[in-house]
Amino acid sequence: MNWTVAAEIGTAFLRLGISSFGGPIAHLGYFHREFVDRRRWLDADQFAQLLALCQFLPGPASSQLGFSLGLLRGGWLGAVIALVAFTLPSAILMFVLAVCSAHLEGSWLLGPIHVLKLVAVVVVAQGVISMARTLTPDAPRIALAVAAAAFCVFSNSPLTQLAVIAGGAILGPLVCRRAAGRSGEGFALPYGRPTGTVLLLVFGTLLGCAVATGSAPGLLHAAAAFYRCGALVFGGGHVVLPLLQDAVVGPGWIDTDTFLAGYGAVQAMPGPMFSISAFLGERLWGGGGGALGAAVSLLAIFLPGLLLIAGTLPFWKAISARDWAARMMAGVNAVVVGLLVAALYNPLWTSAVHGIVDFGFVAIGLALLLGARR
Repeated sequence: MNWTVAAEIGTAFLRLGISSFGGPIAHLGYFHREFVDRRRWLDADQFAQLLALCQFLPGPASSQLGFSLGLLRGGWLGAVIALVAFTLPSAILMFVLAVCSAHLEGSWLLGPIHVLKLVAVVVVAQGVISMARTLTPDAPRIALAVAAAAFCVFSNSPLTQLAVIAGGAILGPLVCRRAAGRSGEGFALPYGRPTGTVLLLVFGTLLGCAVATGSAPGLLHAAAAFYRCGALVFGGGHVVLPLLQDAVVGPGWIDTDTFLAGYGAVQAMPGPMFSISAFLGERLWGGGGGALGAAVSLLAIFLPGLLLIAGTLPFWKAISARDWAARMMAGVNAVVVGLLVAALYNPLWTSAVHGIVDFGFVAIGLALLLGARR
């Protein structure tokens, strides 16, 4: 990979890392607009396949998707650049907040954050429209998307996303009959199945060690806890929060008020929800974690999902050729559109649009954005 490609990847993901408000589902709309519509790194069908795979696997789906896009664009170095550029802004903000939490009022940030949230509403709304055209092309898939959106809007359970994705996978073979396997298609990777097998074995070995490391001291115990959370969470970043609460509040490493402060702060941050691990890592044992604790926690929670997606990608060509797999993926993609609609409403719309001025800003921005694509 040459430096021009590296700079392109870094610039694209850094811009997303400082502007992609709205949570993990909303990030998918940002990614579609940036890499399918604007930069054309891949077509809509390839994006849909990659998205469905990331939704199926445990881990942070938006970060796995970004890591995969960097991998396909620039090899291993491109993958690392994409991950770091997308994650670092929010991770640094969460770390600084953890260090200075007793002294920060933050009221001066409310105005700029509100404007950024309005921009996020515009971008995600455009992403919903663009993705719906590709991922819900017929009545059965539109019905799945509508049902998923309604279920998510009216349910407050943190496991809702997992249930919706599982439902899409189960119903896909029944209702997405038009979808068929695509023989011969695959992703251009810088490695093959042997490397993929090794990566999956590393994932499993580390998970076994993390489960067995119940009495390890200090940071090793914390790293094991964060790795378990990253390896066992299905349904996106929001689902990991209750798991993290059990992992760090349960043993008494962090008190409930501190955890809730980090939970509230990460909702307002751009980038991945998993960046809360930088806050929690620094706050371990009353702030004894420090910079090392933040770095270890951040690495441990992201690592399992990245090992899984990188290990699974070489086998995707064989999986995607199966009709049943294609229909499951079609079902998952359809409900992802519904998830994106729900995320557009809550938290984006409900937290950003408070009056006629905000509504006008969103309407004009969306009209300009849609008009620019014609």
